[in-house]
Amino acid sequence: MVLSGASSGLGAALARLYAAPGVTLGLVALESARLAAVAEACRTAGARVETAIIDVAEREKLGEWLTAFDRDHPVDLVIANAGISSGPEPGSSVEPAEMTARQVAVNLLGAVNTVAPLVPAMAARGGGRLVLVASIAGYRGLPFSPGYCASKAGLRAYGEALRALAEPHGIGVTVVCPGFFASPMTERWDGPTPFLWSGERAARTVKRAIERGRRRVSFPWPLVLGLRLCDALPAALGDPIVRRFRFRIRPA
Repeated sequence: MVLSGASSGLGAALARLYAAPGVTLGLVALESARLAAVAEACRTAGARVETAIIDVAEREKLGEWLTAFDRDHPVDLVIANAGISSGPEPGSSVEPAEMTARQVAVNLLGAVNTVAPLVPAMAARGGGRLVLVASIAGYRGLPFSPGYCASKAGLRAYGEALRALAEPHGIGVTVVCPGFFASPMTERWDGPTPFLWSGERAARTVKRAIERGRRRVSFPWPLVLGLRLCDALPAALGDPIVRRFRFRIRPA
């Protein structure tokens, strides 16, 4: 199994949840100290663990590591979970272009960089599952997070498209769209975090969806329903509603 963004939040919770005797985990992250702590916990649970300190936006470097890992430990599950968030200053009329580009590079292209190198070998073996962690923010653009919403909407669409290509080769694709859950990213948000879940609860929900072979899982449902309704309304009605979600993402 390969898991990106494994050093904290949902990724760390998933790593600990999957760790067991006979399991080999390939954990990718940027925070070396946190990743080392997660890896140690997984080894204590009996798993074999290999780690890599790689920015998922570095396509060639990540691809080389993934290919080597798959050669030694054929991958049957890859979870593209790494993500970042940022946003414009209050009162600003636009998010800086470099800020938007960085979020797209990590959240969207980084996920592509994580799964694409593994697909040919998985297809040759005739099985496996790709899990793409998007966000319910991908359902509707929200104030103060345009780049984040755009990157997650793109990842959601990419996963849906990838499924049609991969399934004939025996590869399942699960698109995950979570709402707020406890993580360092959530701690940086100024404003409401309705229906906040623990990272462990979110991880259990994702693992259960994977085990059941679900194609899509979004949670928590009240927040998903609210954003879906806002998206279904005409813009003249929906926009004033989402403007009420006035939060700011503090810099990391």
